[in-house]
Amino acid sequence: MVMAMSDSAASRLRRQLESGGFDPRLYVKQLSQQSDGDRDLQEHRQRIQALAEETAQNLKRNVYQNYRQFIETAREISYLESEMYQLSHLLTEQKSSLESIPLTLLPAAAAAAAGAAAASGGEEGGGGAGGRDHLRGQAGFFPSPGGASRDSSGPGEEGKQRTLTTLLEKVEGCRHLLETPGQYLVYNGDLVEYEADHMAQLQRVHGFLMNDCLLVATWLPQRRGMYRYNALYPLDGLAVVNVKDNPPMKDMFKLLMFPESRIFQAENAKIKREWLEVLEETKRALSEKRRREQEEAAAPRGPPQVTSKASNPFEDEDDDEPAAPEVEEDKVDLSMEWIQELPEDLDVCIAQRDFEGAVDLLDKLNHYLEDKPSPPPVKELRAKVDERVRQLTEVLVFELSPDRSLRGGPKATRRAVSQLIRLGQCTKACELFLRNRAAAVHTAIRQLRIEGATLLYIHKLCHVFFTSLLETAREFETDFAGTDSGCYSAFVVWARSAMGMFVDAFSKQVFDSKESLSTAAECVKVAKEHCQQLGDIGLDLTFIIHALLVKDIQGALHSYKEIIIEATKHRNSEEMWRRMNLMTPEALGKLKEEMKSCGISESEVPAGAFVFIVLKK
Repeated sequence: MVMAMSDSAASRLRRQLESGGFDPRLYVKQLSQQSDGDRDLQEHRQRIQALAEETAQNLKRNVYQNYRQFIETAREISYLESEMYQLSHLLTEQKSSLESIPLTLLPAAAAAAAGAAAASGGEEGGGGAGGRDHLRGQAGFFPSPGGASRDSSGPGEEGKQRTLTTLLEKVEGCRHLLETPGQYLVYNGDLVEYEADHMAQLQRVHGFLMNDCLLVATWLPQRRGMYRYNALYPLDGLAVVNVKDNPPMKDMFKLLMFPESRIFQAENAKIKREWLEVLEETKRALSEKRRREQEEAAAPRGPPQVTSKASNPFEDEDDDEPAAPEVEEDKVDLSMEWIQELPEDLDVCIAQRDFEGAVDLLDKLNHYLEDKPSPPPVKELRAKVDERVRQLTEVLVFELSPDRSLRGGPKATRRAVSQLIRLGQCTKACELFLRNRAAAVHTAIRQLRIEGATLLYIHKLCHVFFTSLLETAREFETDFAGTDSGCYSAFVVWARSAMGMFVDAFSKQVFDSKESLSTAAECVKVAKEHCQQLGDIGLDLTFIIHALLVKDIQGALHSYKEIIIEATKHRNSEEMWRRMNLMTPEALGKLKEEMKSCGISESEVPAGAFVFIVLKK
């Protein structure tokens, strides 16, 4: 009956706390007025505490049950985001294609308009048009402060170069850009740079997007309309990532130029969208240009061969010799879209910590380039990819460094270790894995509380150490199965080093604290029993723990021997002795009989000897 009442009270209390209009202040006020005394409040407090513990357990249980679903959901969201990003790219391409259709009709219309202007206006009209073109080239680019604009100069290369020169004259420290032939401005605008980690505002900048690079310049507050050169990034190694709006942080995008990344904020969503579109279009145009240049460079260049018929039309056809087959050089097709976007995709995978995706891309590239020649374009692509591989390796090494959190056990390192092994760096993965586990074992031993009873502490120490060693061995066997056998030798060496760390902590608590010989023997027995459990996985370290403990055990035995001798001497000094002379052989024979009954043989007592007997009362 009491149990039923307590259950009903707990359920009623749960419903009251879960109600939407629950007011804590009013609840406490009513409870204090209705309670019968201190005991009633204590019981109510215990019910609330029990309910809180039950809620926490349910929440933890739900998290454990749905942990895999959380991971799968996050992965699906990431896939969906990448698909939406690809869809945005496709829409941008369609938009650029639609915009390029009217441009094909402009040359004919421009030619007709130019002919009419030349016929009516003459030289004066032409000069006025040139003046207007020049003014448009100067004024069409520079927006009002805080704005952004596309290139409004004429389609000719001369007008674009003139506009670029006009703009770069207002940027200090970039004179070297004016010497680059064929470079022109595509887009420019004001941006605000934010710190990547804490999203703190850093500075105002102005971005100049050229056809092959991006120039970032900082504002000069004391000189209005002037900028100072900050950085220049080639578009080949630049990746653009859209940053989701998270008010008040919105209208942002990230530029990835490994080994660094920068976050910029546009004035509004429209300008941000223009930046993303123009950057993608410019990168695509540059990629197409590089691809055409590679195709032209790979095409055979030589004078056309003249046939014998063209050189001598009177020669008989029967005398014609078949032309020698041309030797076609091996070519590697690098114009595929996934190869062109591979460096950027690697940058995005590394930034999003998608290590498996990055290694999959590298495996795909290596499989494609296997058994193929290495012309200069392939070498250039290899150089770009090798830089990403180096960056990916650094990130994976940092994941395994002891500076990271050591929680999660050995399984937490499996992801980084497996990717390093796939990258062909098995030795480095083994070294970093063992170093990480050594730091984890050392931290676990150091955090173990020293109890008052030595034997209790040794039980805990052995459980923590040998359990960690067993988990590490099983995870090592899982991660490095099928790899070089040298890794297993490294693990055995590491296990011996870890055993030395354990013996140091063991000896410090057992032998250095001068425990009794029986306690030390019991502690050694516990350590040996735990060590023998490693034989289940084929790892026998019993001889190592014996070799490491023998010195301390011998020292304890010698020390205990000295203690026994000193105690015997001290006790003998306090004993009372009396010398007796038996005088006659009969008395000696009687003494021998008494000593023989006590277990002392007759040979140990020679005839005629003086015997000293301890008298004890």
